[in-house]
Amino acid sequence: MDNVSISKKLSLVLRHKPEVIGIELDSNGWADVDIFIENFNKKFKAELTMEKLEEIVRTNDKKRYSFNEDKTKIRANQGHSINVDVELKQAVPPEILYHGTALRFADSIEKNGILKMNRLYVHLSLDEATALKVGIRHGKPVIFKVKAGEMYRAGHIFYLSENNVWLTDSVSPQYIERI
Repeated sequence: MDNVSISKKLSLVLRHKPEVIGIELDSNGWADVDIFIENFNKKFKAELTMEKLEEIVRTNDKKRYSFNEDKTKIRANQGHSINVDVELKQAVPPEILYHGTALRFADSIEKNGILKMNRLYVHLSLDEATALKVGIRHGKPVIFKVKAGEMYRAGHIFYLSENNVWLTDSVSPQYIERI
């Protein structure tokens, strides 16, 4: 199994469905590495080793995963659809952030705002290029400019994840503009 396939399965297990390999995440999203590797290999008939797992965590272009200090636990940094507290720190956002999505969702977003849907938070990007990459994954892309600074001054809370994704609960239509 190549690193991309393994990474996709890591994402499934650590962000959405740990039960697929018969594990539980603790309240902060951590999984025991030894149990994770053992169950991952059984379920997916893989040969995942600690060395391979370290390589995937280190080289993942989106920096989706991290180990604890002694590398006995692993978790996804953000993007969960299950209720975990990844110990995000509140942060002051830049004036403008971006949200990439598919064109088919654009009218709904303009009417209802950007909603977290099945995620714990709305994901926002620091630049248009990253938002475009996100949008392309979902279909014909469209990018929204988000007036994050204005939102923050109005009392909205923002978090910055370990892998530099900006997170917030929702974005009202008054704070967005289609690019």
